Amino acid sequence: MERDINMEEISDGRLYGLNDMVKADCRDCRGCSVCCRDMGTSILLDPLDVHLLSEGLGQNFEALLNSGYMELHVVDGMILPNLKMDENRNCCAFLNEQGRCSVHSFRPGICRIFPLGRFYENRDFRYFLQVHECPAGRSKIKVKKWIDTPELQKNQQFIREWHYFLKDIQETFETEAGLARQKAVNLYVLREFYQTPFREGEFYRQFQERLERARPACGLTL
Repeated sequence: MERDINMEEISDGRLYGLNDMVKADCRDCRGCSVCCRDMGTSILLDPLDVHLLSEGLGQNFEALLNSGYMELHVVDGMILPNLKMDENRNCCAFLNEQGRCSVHSFRPGICRIFPLGRFYENRDFRYFLQVHECPAGRSKIKVKKWIDTPELQKNQQFIREWHYFLKDIQETFETEAGLARQKAVNLYVLREFYQTPFREGEFYRQFQERLERARPACGLTL
């Protein structure tokens, strides 16, 4: 979902595509872990994030909630999961004692692209560099190499479609939906995209199938 931010204050003023060079290489972070602390509810999880966490940890959606790895909260009228902070350490529950990510190979997308962020416009998105994050001395790296995501083109399409699917629902909430319909839509989205597992190796195909069913079910045009 979108945040109300001033791009001039947090970025270098540029927007980046996958083949652009960007000063984002933090040299393996070296145990810094600042970005894993004091994050509150800001690390939202999309269906791919939850799918990968479920596969990597061998836990379904409910087990991830019950284990304290994630929680649900309302964002722009939508009930969505986010990474849960360890209340005693005020850091991500996956941050180990050495200050390293214990799920690094299947970490969520927001974590994977940091210190880059996504800027959405015109039913698409590009990346921007958060200049006040991560230590000084970062080196240049190609965007697609930094985000290091398998099946990259399918992934980019998924990110676009998921973001604008949620945005379209939010707009219907603002104009026409009563509380009963909002609740029904939220329960549908949680069930279809989070609680119901995706088969291994078929995430993107199954996501497209579910999205085609979900748009009319949620009152949206195809």
